[in-house]
Amino acid sequence: MDKYPDQKRAVQFLYPPIEPFDQRIIDVGQGHRVYFEQSGNPDGIPVVVCHGGPGGGSSPAMRRYFDPQVYRVILFDQRGCGRSRPYASCEANTTWHLVADMEEIRRTLGIEQWVLFGGSWGATLALIYAQSHPERVTHIVLRGVFLMTQSELDWFYNGGAGRFWPETWSRFISLVPENERGDLIKAYHKRLFSGNRNEEIRFGRAWSAWENALASIASNGVSGDPPSEYARAFARLENHYFINNGFLDFDGQILANMGRISHLPGKIIQGRYDMICPPQSAWRLSELWPNADLVMVRNAGHALSEPGISQELVRAMDSIAEEQQE
Repeated sequence: MDKYPDQKRAVQFLYPPIEPFDQRIIDVGQGHRVYFEQSGNPDGIPVVVCHGGPGGGSSPAMRRYFDPQVYRVILFDQRGCGRSRPYASCEANTTWHLVADMEEIRRTLGIEQWVLFGGSWGATLALIYAQSHPERVTHIVLRGVFLMTQSELDWFYNGGAGRFWPETWSRFISLVPENERGDLIKAYHKRLFSGNRNEEIRFGRAWSAWENALASIASNGVSGDPPSEYARAFARLENHYFINNGFLDFDGQILANMGRISHLPGKIIQGRYDMICPPQSAWRLSELWPNADLVMVRNAGHALSEPGISQELVRAMDSIAEEQQE
């Protein structure tokens, strides 16, 4: 959930705000309708933005990483998120449904190939889409790499990050009985899907607060309470994906399939002190991706809006634009 305290300092690196020239909700099947929009140059280089979470939704700020004279910017809200409907639905909502939805959007817009841009879970989705449809991708730009592995989930939900933030971790686990703390994803799942709305909101807020508190390097370990319905929806969707290991066939699937996309040019922007998605994943990915440039941003954490992260992402997109225009 990219709502971080350093948003204003990051703005200096971004392009001016732009409004979409096209907004739609399309029926993608299984009872789901997905929102997408286009902004920037209708004849420009197509770039699709994969937002984080799962469950985060897109925001107008995400349009500002791209030169609006050069790029045709496509934002979409993944199933159950933002303006997609039904809101917060976990039914027929898997990674493979999201990949199919991206293809439906691409076909609807008549785009042959596009640039993929994604951070955190959005990086996961971008990589899986690319490995499924490499012929549709020209470049991949990632931030805060998450590879949907058990070791990454253990880091964040089994005490790894909690060693750096013991007081914040203590608040997160305090809602769960001691005998269930060995598997917090499972323990929270039980409460987030209990059918008791008040309980689901309470645990949704706690789940969201734990993640928000660690997003920015400037954090003091405390985050404000997100709106109750948003917190519940975000937490339920994210937990739904994590308890199912991202619906991947096996642990480490993305790294194992890097041969499918190793020929594609990529840029990886990683905060050195990312507490949510530690740099090891970005490093391991770059080792298997000879055509990717890895930039470790010092004095930066996980947040899309952190100044160093924003600056490098804009620089990456500008360099692709220059390359394409030569």
